[in-house]
Formats: sequence, C-alpha cells, structure tokens
Amino acid sequence: MAVTMADIQHLRKMTGAGMMDCKNALTEAGNDFEKAMEIIRKKGQAVAAKRSDRDASEGCVMAKNKDGFAAMIALKCETDFVAKNADFVELTNNIIDAALAAGCKTLDEVKALPLGKGTVQDAVVDRSGVTGEKMELDGYSVVEGPTTAVYIHPGNRLATIVAFNKAGVPAEVTHEIAMQIAAMAPVAVDEAGVPAELIAREKEIAADKAREEGKPENLIERIAQGRISKFYKEVCLLNQEYVKDPKKTVADYLKSVDKELTVLSFGRFTLNQE
Repeated sequence: MAVTMADIQHLRKMTGAGMMDCKNALTEAGNDFEKAMEIIRKKGQAVAAKRSDRDASEGCVMAKNKDGFAAMIALKCETDFVAKNADFVELTNNIIDAALAAGCKTLDEVKALPLGKGTVQDAVVDRSGVTGEKMELDGYSVVEGPTTAVYIHPGNRLATIVAFNKAGVPAEVTHEIAMQIAAMAPVAVDEAGVPAELIAREKEIAADKAREEGKPENLIERIAQGRISKFYKEVCLLNQEYVKDPKKTVADYLKSVDKELTVLSFGRFTLNQE
C-alpha cells in the first residue's frame, strides 16, 4: 500500500517528526503505524547515543505553580535555533504541566511520567531524533507553601520559583520577590541555609587575601569573619538589598507588607553564563 500524504501527516502529528522522516518510516514499516513509530523512536535513541558527549547548553526553562506547589524544569539542547522552535517549547510546556499535575518531587519521577505514546524521557529522545541534537532534562526543583510564585525571564533561559509562609500574599509582592531571585541569584533564604563548604571557602579566600596584604596574623580571623558577614548580605535572599529600594533588605520589604511574612524556600535555574 502506497504511503499517502494523510498517513504522513497523521504520523507527524503523533510523533512530531519531520515529513520526510515520517514518510521514510512508514515506507520501511509497510504503512504499519506502530512499527513506524518504533522506527522513529529508535532513530531518536541512536541520535541520543551518538551525541551523548556533546554540550547541551541551550534550551528552554519553564516554571508553573498551582495550589501551593511550584515546579521548574529545563529541556536542554545544543543550539539556540532548536531552543526557539515552537515544537520544542511546546514539549517543555507539556513536561512541566505533567510534572505539576503529578506533584513530582524529583527529576527521575518526571522522566517516568506518561506522555504521548510513552514516557517523558521517551518524548525527549524522540525529539532528539527529530532535531538531530542532544537533548536532556535538567534543573528540576519544586517548592511548597501557602503561597507560591514563579517568574520566567523573557527568552525562556532563566526561571525562578518561590514559596511564602502565609496564604493570600498579593501577586505584586510575590512577583517582586521572584524577580529579586532572578536578578540577584541568592544561594539560600538565610544564613542557616548557606552550605558549610561555601562559608569555609569564603573564609579561606578572605584570610589568604588579608595575609597577602600583610595584615597581622592575630587579626586574620576577625577579618575573615567580617568578610562572611558581607558575604551573607550578598548570597542570603532575606539579607540582600531589595532591588527596588536599596535602603531596605528583602526582609524589611516583606515586613512592610506583613510583619510575619517571609520566604520558606526558592529555586532558580538559568542557562545563561553568569
């Protein structure tokens, strides 16, 4: 049986593969749609294996929230051309929608979710076969709280998610904090959340610099501790200067809205080099 244009378009709708890939798959499969889909999937697997050592530094970052749960994920690829493709962006959207609906907590859970004729991971592999580029999921994180918010920077290369300790926080407030996180790249909500190894590294750097400047050894510890105090203001969200009013910290801004309001957790992922 000859392969018709209607058959090709039907398979393309089912798989997202290119017209010629669909035609060739249907021809090889004798117009058996299930076999044709398997041929296209195997092509994707072959492409993924062949390009596994490539650098997937481009892509699309998406974030969404619902009912006190917010999630963020990046679908990465090799080129900006593919990252801006409508089908690629749609796939990223479909993946974050599925993750949000299922309340997935880990990237492995997301990969195993059903999507289309297979799993999310199958869909990523299939898209790799269509584009000929390495693709991978990265940057999955979630936050939970009485109020959550998300921010996606224009271009879909940077997104943030944030959870607050109280319900009903005004949207303009949550948006401001989500944008603060995007702009200032904090690493923790407060001092308690800063990794110990990061603090130790900063103290060592400060001590080495003080010695290079010829500071007395008995002052080194005090100088290093002073650097840590400044470091907290740079990397702790609540300690940071509020972007819209540098005379206030983020904590001050939140207290001006509600004296008990604070941030529980946040996430940030970017494909930009910083």
